[in-house]
Amino acid sequence: MAIILCLETATTNCSVGIAKDGKLLSLKEDNSKNYSHAEKLHLFINEALSEAGISKNQLDAVAVSKGPGSYTGLRIGVSAAKGLCFSLDIPLISIPTLDLLAYKLKEEEGIFIAMLDARRMEVYSAVFNSHLEQVRDTQAQVLDENSFAEYLEKSKVHFIGNGVAKFEDICKNSNAIFHKQEFPSAKEMAEIAEFKHQKSDTEDVAYFEPYYLKDFIVG
Repeated sequence: MAIILCLETATTNCSVGIAKDGKLLSLKEDNSKNYSHAEKLHLFINEALSEAGISKNQLDAVAVSKGPGSYTGLRIGVSAAKGLCFSLDIPLISIPTLDLLAYKLKEEEGIFIAMLDARRMEVYSAVFNSHLEQVRDTQAQVLDENSFAEYLEKSKVHFIGNGVAKFEDICKNSNAIFHKQEFPSAKEMAEIAEFKHQKSDTEDVAYFEPYYLKDFIVG
């Protein structure tokens, strides 16, 4: 069990949470249209710590969203996480961004497809079963009316993320359920980060880099 600082900066949502034993103690977020990470991330870290009644020296680990997502957003989040881990001599935990989106659907049944907006008709996407196990590799793909047909033919499919609106416009399958304008958040990181911490599933702080996949989004 641990006190973990959670940072999510892969999209326009600048999100910071403090988790203790897998439960969220505080959350600070700004999801404006423009990226505010450079201005607000460290401010939110201090505010979240203060709201939770936690000092930096009490942190047992820092968890950060590893991507894919905004090139600039990811670099800001990972740089902040690595700096704190170095200065406090605590481990770094990374969590795939699309896992955080899928986690929002944990009470639903069916197939979960998390997708983040890229350019034009492109998205980053990953496919999960109802147990939140990833069943298809993360991809950067161009959407068309036949995308994800193999899943839509078999069961209800939940699409979640800020890339969903693109697919809703062209998908006519009645098995498709759209959760639009959902963004990854530090809120969903608490349980995942605790689980990884218990397993000592951590990164090499010196060599860890974000998972860009492709540099579609320059935020």
